[in-house]
Amino acid sequence: MNALTQLVKDGFREATKGNMTYHIWMGSLTLFMLLGAYCYYLQIDQGLSITGMSDRVSWGLYISNFTFLVGVAAAAVMLVLPTYILKDMDFHKAVLIGEGLAVSALIMCLAFVTVDLGGPARAWHLIPKLGYFNFPSSMLAWDVLVLNGYLFINISIPFYILFTKYKGQSPNKKIYLPGVFISVFWAVGIHMVTAFLYAGLPARPFWNNALLGPRFLASAFAAGPALIVIALGVINKFTKYAIEEKTVKKITTIITVAAQINLIMLFSELFKEFYAPTHHSISAYYLFFGLEGKNALMPWIYSSIGMNVIATVLLTIHTFRSKPFFMYLSCGLLFVAIWIEKGMGLIIPGFIPGPWGDIVEYAPTLVEIGVTLGIWAMGIFIFTTLVKVAIPIENGEMRLKS
Repeated sequence: MNALTQLVKDGFREATKGNMTYHIWMGSLTLFMLLGAYCYYLQIDQGLSITGMSDRVSWGLYISNFTFLVGVAAAAVMLVLPTYILKDMDFHKAVLIGEGLAVSALIMCLAFVTVDLGGPARAWHLIPKLGYFNFPSSMLAWDVLVLNGYLFINISIPFYILFTKYKGQSPNKKIYLPGVFISVFWAVGIHMVTAFLYAGLPARPFWNNALLGPRFLASAFAAGPALIVIALGVINKFTKYAIEEKTVKKITTIITVAAQINLIMLFSELFKEFYAPTHHSISAYYLFFGLEGKNALMPWIYSSIGMNVIATVLLTIHTFRSKPFFMYLSCGLLFVAIWIEKGMGLIIPGFIPGPWGDIVEYAPTLVEIGVTLGIWAMGIFIFTTLVKVAIPIENGEMRLKS
């Protein structure tokens, strides 16, 4: 039996064992995945008309989550960069978790794009040579390439390192370090390309903003590491994979700086939109103040800004940031705030009002919410499984038996 086959068997055995809490957790995620699968069946059976999207607002909850998760995936670079390039080994143990999170987030990204297409059969249009890939002129074609490339990098490098350790050997830096350096630039690229996908649409002035790319990065480097900090807290509590306190403190410092920059950019955009408003400011006006009695997005955006400000203030004040309760609270608030900002605060208002000035508001249906919950459950399930298998290998508890 070769080493790879044995790793698969040992990994499956490790992933399926655990205490009652672990099985309840995985069982709950499975139920949500089944719910998502059923809702997706309804969508395939009845078409996208069963969603809240229309020919007026053609991107909704699915693309909102896709956009947000691209940032979560890119955030792994904030752990890779100091570990392998700046030689700060305090981040070393957290890198594994960040890479696992990036893989899970990218798989969710691809899943959200698939469900947004209406059905998986339509994805063949994105395959070069077979479909109408339209490369290099299409930004969507670039997005497909960079996302799949980043997924390959984040799967291959950790797999090589873990597989080598599983065999009781030391990973060869000459093999994986070139990929690490590429991943740093690639992580920036995936979010910039996604931002250009929106900013390059001149008919949508709400997105046609030079700050969109940099702000995508700032929000990603706040929300992604915030989720990593929460994940590290759970891993510290329920596993033997101890992450030192100083590592978490350094990550929260990164989150704080990124959150501050994100807020500065937000206020710069608000100044541009409202100090000397033009007709192109109408989407922003709808988002913040409503138009013609339509104001469905106002509660979302003000909740997002409120949580964003509270979280940034708490993180900026060292007394609060150093206390676990306020640290985790701030990370949670920041994560939710940026999720709202990237979705209901960015994607939807770009379509309102329409080209003829008509206002068609969007609200996700129960089917969309069910599919979304199923995809998130799938991503968390994958992340939990990856961590469950990787930790024993890192701790030296799972090795190839000779």
